[in-house]
Amino acid sequence: MSRIWLINFFASTPATGIGGRHHYLGRELARMGHEVTVVAARRHHVLREGVDTAALPAEEMTDGYRFLRIDVPAYAHAHDKRRVLAGLVFSARLAGLRRRLGGRPDAVLCSSPDLLSYLGAERLARGCGARLVFEVRDIWPLTLVEIGGYSPRHPFIRFLQWIEDRAYARADRVVSNLEGAVEHMAARGMDRGKFTWVSNGIALDEVAAPAPLPPEVAQQIPADGLRIVYTGTLGTANALDTLIEAAALLRDLPDVHILLVGQGRARAELEARRDALGLTNVRFLGAVPKPQVQSVLAACDVCYIGLTADPLFKFGVSPNKLFDYLISGKPVLYGIDSGKFKPVERYDAGLTVPAEDPQALADAIRRIHAMPEQERRRMGENGRRAALEHYDYAQLARRLEEVLTG
Repeated sequence: MSRIWLINFFASTPATGIGGRHHYLGRELARMGHEVTVVAARRHHVLREGVDTAALPAEEMTDGYRFLRIDVPAYAHAHDKRRVLAGLVFSARLAGLRRRLGGRPDAVLCSSPDLLSYLGAERLARGCGARLVFEVRDIWPLTLVEIGGYSPRHPFIRFLQWIEDRAYARADRVVSNLEGAVEHMAARGMDRGKFTWVSNGIALDEVAAPAPLPPEVAQQIPADGLRIVYTGTLGTANALDTLIEAAALLRDLPDVHILLVGQGRARAELEARRDALGLTNVRFLGAVPKPQVQSVLAACDVCYIGLTADPLFKFGVSPNKLFDYLISGKPVLYGIDSGKFKPVERYDAGLTVPAEDPQALADAIRRIHAMPEQERRRMGENGRRAALEHYDYAQLARRLEEVLTG
């Protein structure tokens, strides 16, 4: 048994946020017999709206692992400059974990995109003689430069770049949920031998018994036709305007239905675009709780996932909804330019189209509309098999265990 500390400023439990990657990996590592602690900030912008952060316990046990919260200054949203202060305080207070937890870890994993945490995690690990693993879930500061529009010469960007390069040089091992991230890391001087790909995935116990849909949601899903569904945040990055524009090219197929299940800042703009185009084949169903997602997918025929055509995605992507889609057994329309990571093509689990290309997406929908049901079912089964064989969190945790324990 090893004592493992997983540090992620933005971690949460299922009761306070999405839970997500470190909840599932922590749970599985604990089931293997390890003593696992997930360390997070008490307050951050990824927590569920309405959570009383002041009332949350400093420590709690959840699904076999310990979840520990570090107090940090409050900030209002992702772009609030006080977020930097919160990150610095979090990093500084990591040094007190050894005293607070009453022992030394065998392994410390520090997860980005909060690069500031790495400095505190490195000091902690080296002071305890622990193996140090740096995890990259979003390539910072490159994301801030290529998508956020910041200059590489900005003083804060240069500071983050120094931390990133230091992490690649000094961490014992480096992992990422982005398969192609190693190319960026090697270009920054990292030894390729340090790298291990540990994708995001699915928790099979959660998808095995999905919660039923309430009648007010179920009745909005057409009883027949080709039902193409998107589930998740309605945001600009998800290329949902491409899906709306593709729907406008499919007016001659009245039995094709586009269903968007979720909420987000882009919803009003997307609804306005639908109305301006006079579309009757696009419906917005609102968000559903995570346990109901598989019930939504089961009631539909095809799943859509897209992202904007940003060069950053050439290093790969690992969106949670992709794995929800694969395990559903439904074919996937994949509109992401994700470099060598081509999961739908790799597993023959649907159709892949260029990002932000409404005509190509509409053509793919026509192709899948004309497909025999047996062919669609074959693609869906391929995707489900891939999810079971490659993206079960129990298997992913075993891969991470090898990195953490050597």
